[in-house]
Amino acid sequence: MNESTDWKAKHLSSLREMEAEERRFRALEQVLRRLVNRLCAAAMGIDERLDAQLSKLAEANRRNADVTELGARHDSLSDALKALDATSGGKRLVDFTATLSMARPAAPPKPAAAAPAAPPPQAPPSSLAATRSGAIRLLQRLTAHETADSRGADLLARAEAATGDAALGAVLLEAAELAGAHADGVARDRAAAAAVLTQVTERLGEMASYLGGLSEERRSRSDDAAALNTNVMTQFRSLSGEVARLTDLASLRALVAERLESVATQVRNFSARESARVDEQNARGEAMRARIAELEHESRELGRSLDRERRRGRTDPLTNIANRAAFDERLAEELARRKRFSTPVTLLLWDIDCFKAINDTYGHRVGDAVLREVAGSLAGRVRATDLVARYGGEEFAMLLVGTAQDEALSLAEQMRATVAALGFHFKGTPVPVTASCGLTELRESDTPANAFDRADAALYRAKNAGRDRCVSG
Repeated sequence: MNESTDWKAKHLSSLREMEAEERRFRALEQVLRRLVNRLCAAAMGIDERLDAQLSKLAEANRRNADVTELGARHDSLSDALKALDATSGGKRLVDFTATLSMARPAAPPKPAAAAPAAPPPQAPPSSLAATRSGAIRLLQRLTAHETADSRGADLLARAEAATGDAALGAVLLEAAELAGAHADGVARDRAAAAAVLTQVTERLGEMASYLGGLSEERRSRSDDAAALNTNVMTQFRSLSGEVARLTDLASLRALVAERLESVATQVRNFSARESARVDEQNARGEAMRARIAELEHESRELGRSLDRERRRGRTDPLTNIANRAAFDERLAEELARRKRFSTPVTLLLWDIDCFKAINDTYGHRVGDAVLREVAGSLAGRVRATDLVARYGGEEFAMLLVGTAQDEALSLAEQMRATVAALGFHFKGTPVPVTASCGLTELRESDTPANAFDRADAALYRAKNAGRDRCVSG
């Protein structure tokens, strides 16, 4: 019972995590949908054919249309853009940003005979730049929680390279679909987890009912035995009184025989009821033993399933090392342990140098292979008590427990040299791969945010100093 209840508590915890994950994806999907609507509004007025498709897309988006309908609207918009390009002599669709800039109200005229005017304020960033910046931040969040495929990373690369609202709008539409698909997947997992939890609860209810039946049987047996005792004693008291009054031996024999037969009948009835109770109890006991064995098997399977789900929820599917969620959880634990025991712990942030160029030059398959090899190289250089995680994109985070900053810097240099010596090739062509590292030792006054910021600042200095180096913060 205790083991099953423990699994039930673990399953409830996993269920809550999945509900929180679903809420995050739903919120992200809604923000992306709003950005798509803003881009549709900004692009209106360029061409009538394009306006019609933009209006249909915006209307479908406002209705929270499903992936199938949005995909059809996306295809129609793409066809309209291609047709518009063709009619303009193959020229690429002009950036909508210029149109938005022309629509801004002109500045008021300067008053006559005024003092020398101050330098004009800098122009605000374009609508495209602001929208692209927000889109990149949202896609980075989506990529950090991505567990199914690498579409998020591809969309992030396309958003960073987008030069027009049309291209960025297409990226955001696909990102909204991806966020919705992730949220649907989390919802399905949560429903499956709830079904298993319900099954376990039913099994526990059966056991509680069985134990309650045993208690009721004990009460019934006790009441029946007490009634038999009362009846027998009543018969003997009655017999004693009547024997004292009788003087005829024949009458006395008849009376004794009658009373003894009555007592024997009551004893036989009690024995029959007791035998029936024992048979029923044995049958129920055998059934319950079978159910307990089944429940124990289910509990073990549930435990293994929960462990697998927890590991999968804390593992990056591409590199098979810990993911960002696992790192954030472990970093908080190590900070709490640092305050309590003062054991040195060093945080390291790694970034693969020029990774975007590798993707652009050799393709995402090679980029994925590079990520897997670098992750394996870093993980192979740490102890079981340490942690290596893919933090997002081409970034990795590492916690070296019981290691001070100077020693960690020496170890980081060895790891950096190992990565540089991996020797990648693509169709016989060498692919140079190096990594930069920023590191800092955790302090008792640290929060996860400021410890990460120090390591990130050190990584930034390593990049600016020429890459392929380690810098302590």
